[in-house]
Amino acid sequence: MVFFRRPFRYRYDNTVLFLIGINILMYILQRVSPSITSYIALNPSMVLNGWVWQFVTYMFAHGSVTHLLFNMLALFIFGTQVERHTGSKEFILYYMLTGVLAGVFSFAVYWFTGAYGVWLLGASGATFAVQLAYATFFPDAVIFLWGILPLRAPIMVLAFTLIELFLSFTGLQQGVAHLTHLAGFAFGWFYFLIRFGSNPWNSLVRRRHI
Repeated sequence: MVFFRRPFRYRYDNTVLFLIGINILMYILQRVSPSITSYIALNPSMVLNGWVWQFVTYMFAHGSVTHLLFNMLALFIFGTQVERHTGSKEFILYYMLTGVLAGVFSFAVYWFTGAYGVWLLGASGATFAVQLAYATFFPDAVIFLWGILPLRAPIMVLAFTLIELFLSFTGLQQGVAHLTHLAGFAFGWFYFLIRFGSNPWNSLVRRRHI
């Protein structure tokens, strides 16, 4: 366990901006050559045929400008602060590991439920994990939802998680990978427990300082 908790030497390299740049570039390539999407999005049948890179690349593919915009906005707003707090090496490990594991979990669910034709794409699993990290590191931060409604970061994250659970079980919003979002959140939680030796719950329910 000591090995897993060994910290990286701190350095800040604006990794978030680099990730956003890659996502934008990949989306442009998808628009220029739509067939690229079938190579980088995650499909259970393709993965079983050896296309295992899709566990990583699906995070850099998006289905629309709106899909890309929301994910990159969340990554910029929350990811920048998390990266500054943890350092770039820790952040990129957290971001990539939670995203990949969310993809692996989604693949397992799709495979065991017979959904072989599903195409999974988007950075939402990883960005959900980033939002969890933000709320855990900065529990007193206030986020203005839609630029109007002020919410403490932990309340926002827990509310979004409950909404994802509700939509996942009711199926009211089709075509959205709610399980992947929840998986990113869950693996982010496990990361804190294993890597940092701390339980996010203690920060999320902490009373705000006055």
